[in-house]
Amino acid sequence: MGELLYDGRSAGDLRSLLGVPRLELHDVVTSTLDVAHMLGAEGAPAGTLILAEQQTAGRGRAGRRWESRSGGGIWLTLLERPENPAVVELLSIRLGLAAARVLDGWATDVVRLKWPNDLYVGGGKLAGILVETRWRDQRLDWAALGMGINAAMPSGIDRAVAALRPGSERVALLAALIPALREAAARSGSLDGRELEAYTARDMARGRRCTEPVSGVVQGIDARGSLLVSTATGDLSFRSGSLVLEEEP
Repeated sequence: MGELLYDGRSAGDLRSLLGVPRLELHDVVTSTLDVAHMLGAEGAPAGTLILAEQQTAGRGRAGRRWESRSGGGIWLTLLERPENPAVVELLSIRLGLAAARVLDGWATDVVRLKWPNDLYVGGGKLAGILVETRWRDQRLDWAALGMGINAAMPSGIDRAVAALRPGSERVALLAALIPALREAAARSGSLDGRELEAYTARDMARGRRCTEPVSGVVQGIDARGSLLVSTATGDLSFRSGSLVLEEEP
């Protein structure tokens, strides 16, 4: 059986091109997140990247399944080992901002963000981010940063989806995306003014009514990444949960 290639590139070629210390290339996996956790337990270095052509059990938030068919997208997980565990609280927000800036160059329109971890183009979901962590005693051992990007429109799915522009080159996109994700993952502290301004410019939910995590009107996010919602009884903030808009685009 010949060497597995990713759009004509070997794992070694991709590792050099993307500037990562280790790259695992797979044809079919349950989830690239599963592979990342296995490698993390074996001591794989920060920056290890797992790419797969297909996931049989790709996952999103709250146990949702992510359609990950062969050739249909970019299915990846980055393994990072943050020294400061506090960075985890804002990872999804910062990764989303970084990914949106990159994906603007391959999408059919401006990429917008839906708290806490979804990227949309128009009315369709283009990409999703899922961060999973593993701890040893009270110390963060590693963070697995999973991301799925639709490169082609899935078939047989009735929910609103979006995809990259036809003809988009996955390797070229990865060459821009991976450094951006790694830089975002290395940032610490609360969101600064520039980050909050950038998020507001892409926030697809601000000013719209929502039914979850509470009934009200979305007012954006704060410097801790909390969702802000105005309700009939006052303003509330949420550090976790899912955002469901009253009228999805």
